[in-house]
Amino acid sequence: MLRIVPAMRAVLLLLVLCTQIGCGGIYYTVQINAAETRLEKARQMGAESKAPFEYYYASEHLRQAQVEAAEASYSDAATYAETAETYAQRAIDRIQAAKRADGAEK
Repeated sequence: MLRIVPAMRAVLLLLVLCTQIGCGGIYYTVQINAAETRLEKARQMGAESKAPFEYYYASEHLRQAQVEAAEASYSDAATYAETAETYAQRAIDRIQAAKRADGAEK
């Protein structure tokens, strides 16, 4: 028979509670941090001028994620943050592809 130790019981209880009442704030925090990091990397690579659509689209979605979080709409905030991260990565990818193309031409 499976014996559950008290620490494991506490972890299981926490997981059940999170699924029942939601851990939107935690998920949002993870998403917003990832999006901010990726957007900053894109900015440092020159995305404002080299991939402006992707950069500013990501930037505005990040801003809207912060607005939604301030209103405690964590699910919406996380969705905006995910989109921000996706477009920041697209900006990075576009810049890297352009660098590879420039290197191939020389």
